[in-house]
Amino acid sequence: MNEHVKKLTPETTDLSRRSFLVGTAATGLVLGYAGVPGIESAAAAPANFEPSVWYAIAPDGLVTVTCGKADMGQHIASTMAQIVCEELGAKWSDMRVQLASNDPKFNDPVLGAQITGGSWSTMMNFEAMSRAGAAGRIALTEGAAAATGVPASELVVRDSMIVHPKSKKQMSFADVVKSGKATKTFTPDELKAIKLKSPDQYTMIGVSVPQLDIPSKTNGTAKYGIDVMLPGMAYGALVTPPVRFGATVKSVDDSAAKKVPGFIKAVTLDDKTATTSGWVVAVASTYANAKKAAQALKIAYDAGPNAKLSSQSLLDEAKRLHKLDDSGQFFVKDGDPNAAFGSAAKVVEAEYTTSINIHAPLEPMNATAEFKGDILHIYSGNQFATRSGAIAAGAAGIDPKFVVMHQMWLGGGFGRRLDADMMIPAVQAAKAVGKPVKVIYSRENDMTMDFSRPLTYQKVKAGVDGDGKLIAISHDVVSAWPTARWGIPDFLTPSVDKKGPLDSFTVNGADFFYTVPNHYVRAIKNELAHNATPSGQLRSVAPGWTFWAVESMIDEIAAATGKDPAQFRISLLDGAGKNDGGAQRLRNTLLAAMGLSGYGTKQLPKGEGMGVACVSSQERATASWTACVAHVAVAPSGEVTVKKLTVATDVGTQVHPDNVRAQVEGAALWGLSLAMYEKATLKDGGIEQTNFDGYTPLRMSQTPEVAIAVIANGEKATGVGEPAVTVVAPAIGNAIFNASGARVRALPITAEAVKASMKA
Repeated sequence: MNEHVKKLTPETTDLSRRSFLVGTAATGLVLGYAGVPGIESAAAAPANFEPSVWYAIAPDGLVTVTCGKADMGQHIASTMAQIVCEELGAKWSDMRVQLASNDPKFNDPVLGAQITGGSWSTMMNFEAMSRAGAAGRIALTEGAAAATGVPASELVVRDSMIVHPKSKKQMSFADVVKSGKATKTFTPDELKAIKLKSPDQYTMIGVSVPQLDIPSKTNGTAKYGIDVMLPGMAYGALVTPPVRFGATVKSVDDSAAKKVPGFIKAVTLDDKTATTSGWVVAVASTYANAKKAAQALKIAYDAGPNAKLSSQSLLDEAKRLHKLDDSGQFFVKDGDPNAAFGSAAKVVEAEYTTSINIHAPLEPMNATAEFKGDILHIYSGNQFATRSGAIAAGAAGIDPKFVVMHQMWLGGGFGRRLDADMMIPAVQAAKAVGKPVKVIYSRENDMTMDFSRPLTYQKVKAGVDGDGKLIAISHDVVSAWPTARWGIPDFLTPSVDKKGPLDSFTVNGADFFYTVPNHYVRAIKNELAHNATPSGQLRSVAPGWTFWAVESMIDEIAAATGKDPAQFRISLLDGAGKNDGGAQRLRNTLLAAMGLSGYGTKQLPKGEGMGVACVSSQERATASWTACVAHVAVAPSGEVTVKKLTVATDVGTQVHPDNVRAQVEGAALWGLSLAMYEKATLKDGGIEQTNFDGYTPLRMSQTPEVAIAVIANGEKATGVGEPAVTVVAPAIGNAIFNASGARVRALPITAEAVKASMKA
């Protein structure tokens, strides 16, 4: 389990102002429900049998699994149900899913906070949900034994039936629930002692069953945040300042807005959580009128300290910070690279950059807020219910226990909905006008106010000995620190040089599984970028940029020493020391991708090349082993055509094979989009791109062939949502070099950069 999330478990009920502002950390997970007047229990009806807070069996035999993760199209709710179903012994057609609220009972001491990210969901929930399912099966079996008078040890459970083969006696799950005989409960130690099925005994895990959320999503009954309708509801449309962060509103002239039919009020946000800055929300009877009113407002701003900043100034600051001897903190400090460089036969060094990137989920950011007496109800799809409830409480100026969050299906998240900014205008507008308010971001609002992937600057230096063996690497990463912005201490990592905590979610991946005796990784916070472009977690997080640098540098070293880059990687993946086990799994994925793609066995036409990369995303402690071979064609103009991506990934145990493949394919194409097409730029403190005409993700016509090899070896389940994102860009960059001799070191890769490098 990821230690950051494991720490965020309910320990106390501290409800101080700090719990509003820092997302409650380890001490503020009491968000709504318990002991609050006027809140009905979210528990199932007494007639249901609840072996766990995560599922209930009704008297009709239907099993409803509650998913504590955000479902944004990755079918995680259905996956949780499938894991429960395997050990429970239920019939798949009897399974149902629903989404968890922020009721404290769902802050599981084992599973930790309600957060969806890091490709953690299946990995972190598999065993706990399996044990929950097994506990239900045991309780139902003992109940059936008591009802039928036969030994529980002689009963067989399959397809929601409990059968005694000798006597032919049988009871359905429904029969046992109605009988009231299922009463067994389990202590944590008893749960831990349950013997789970081995992979060879699985009948549900590894089967591509119909996804349970598809019917409601196709017939329109599944409710997304944007679908929420409440009696007497008004609508809010945002007016955001010309700078991303730091502006304040000096005055608002609403005289023209008052002429818009249905206009109610213009609310200037007073956000004590400091999530927003300089925002005004126009409230009206319809969304169309709210937008008209927003456009009619005349607002004067103090643009604040970031008004003159640009992407170039952020990059310049990153380079300045990098040159300082005492900047940053060490994430990895093994051996002495500086001494090794002094004796190295050859030293290779390079700078790598990535641009600002935007999430742009298709469902616009939205939230609906309603006050019922002292209770604040929030309706929204979000990826971090634990923190979001506290942010909403902070925006309302109330105790977090008076916030009830209604989790909705998400029309895309990708890390964007880890933040709760959409709740703040809804909450403050609802409070100001005394009625429910739904706020919907325009595409322009979302793009210019996104908590984006940060601009990064990385310097990597490597040394090899006389035999061409890699003996040292130093790797410096300069960026905004997205996780530090959350203000949750438990999400930060102590630096190995004891200079204080660092944001490991900016350097994960740089602690690779290659054997290198002298290895430094330094994390440097770009305070200027941190303040001007408040950053968030975008699908793949740090490995999206750290592996761009690492895997590009590995190729550069191979080229400098005359070695095949794939074989060079294999030699480094020897599993020595702390790399034991992981290196072998990564090596296997590289070999699988090479074999499937035909790497090294094909004579390619002039101007074409294959490149490799292999990664241990997302984090070293929760790695998924993934490799890619990219096949590209490079024209004399520098234009690059990606012809094929071959991705191999070791997922340990795959719950739903079709879904795993879909996730890996989608991640690979997202990685391609980031590598070749997506770029946001800062000018005069604001994001310049406001819609899909200026910010241009991968189009269907640009999609190459994608081949996937999934290695399912029965090991612990890993994550699949993000790893393939991180491996594609370096594979493409390395393929471009093999096709044309051009070495590109900036994302996105442009024809101009390729052509310039070809000439050089």
